[in-house]
Amino acid sequence: MTHPLLDLPPLTAEHFAAVERRVAALLATGNDVVITQGEALLPLEGCVRGGARPGSTALNVVTGPYGQTFGDWLRDCGATVVDLEVPFHTAVTAAQVERALAAHPGIDFVSLVHAEAATGNTNPVAEIGEVVRAHGALFMLDAVASVAAEPLLPDAWGVDLCVIGAQKAMGGPAGVSAVSVSPRAWERFAANPGAPRRSYLSLLDWKERWIDAGRRALPHAPAQLETLALEACLDRIEAVGLDAVIARHASAAAATRAGASALGGGLEPFVHQAADAAPVATTLRTPAGVDAAELVAKALAADPALPLIAGGGALAGEMVRVNHYGPHATPDTVRASLAALGAALGALGVPVDQAAASRAVDEHA
Repeated sequence: MTHPLLDLPPLTAEHFAAVERRVAALLATGNDVVITQGEALLPLEGCVRGGARPGSTALNVVTGPYGQTFGDWLRDCGATVVDLEVPFHTAVTAAQVERALAAHPGIDFVSLVHAEAATGNTNPVAEIGEVVRAHGALFMLDAVASVAAEPLLPDAWGVDLCVIGAQKAMGGPAGVSAVSVSPRAWERFAANPGAPRRSYLSLLDWKERWIDAGRRALPHAPAQLETLALEACLDRIEAVGLDAVIARHASAAAATRAGASALGGGLEPFVHQAADAAPVATTLRTPAGVDAAELVAKALAADPALPLIAGGGALAGEMVRVNHYGPHATPDTVRASLAALGAALGALGVPVDQAAASRAVDEHA
């Protein structure tokens, strides 16, 4: 008996290259795009280890946990790291980045997360990119959570390394990712003796064995199912249009924020300003005396499929995250998520207004 996920013809080099071209079109980039065979931490670490080395000075913007991870990698590469940390309830500004660059003129590498799904904030990349470009540093952007949820224009914004993943707004699996690489990023990698070579982390290997060879023969057997899934994500986005997908995520975010505020009971948006809030996920601060993990557990007991999760680490006791991305970026999912949170708060003795929350969702959906 044949199986649609098992009995597949080999993925050809031509097919793989065609998917890369479609990713490039999604990003409106003329730079090289490489589809990487794993979750997005793979190309992110490859970018850091290719672009940083002893003697480098890196500005690492920390607006959430992934920025903290990048700082660890940069230090492991021997770079001097300047961490620009801002409270997780806000976004970094271009002026803050500009001041950090002026205070440390030797900075030659900047790492930034576009949207931090874990904390619910998003950063103004266009303005930051202008500042970084004027300084002359290499600019790496983690756009895993922002791609297809909000505008993403790496070339126009001066981004040298832009990493995306399929698992959030694109609505695909976590096992495939991609990175666009500018010519000067390739030059930095090639000049770095510590850049990964003959390694799963090596982007240089892909350039030498795949791009420079004319994309005629894949350097190894590709992750076939994941690549096909990425292609299916692109099919779905192209069928309705990227602008429509972005608008759907923006609407879900606005509806969640408004509905949570109307629900009452002390549940409040964790990110203070709506302009700083990511369209891919809305984080909420629980009222005093209510443990976020307990609240989420109660909400999920009624419907385990809802996209609700408690915050991680130090935020586990006070943050609830509504992951309205991909197929969950709909009014029905937002409404159901808030209804479940409201019922859970009510069961804990916290008064809420479910009708007001539902009306607020309807007004913003």
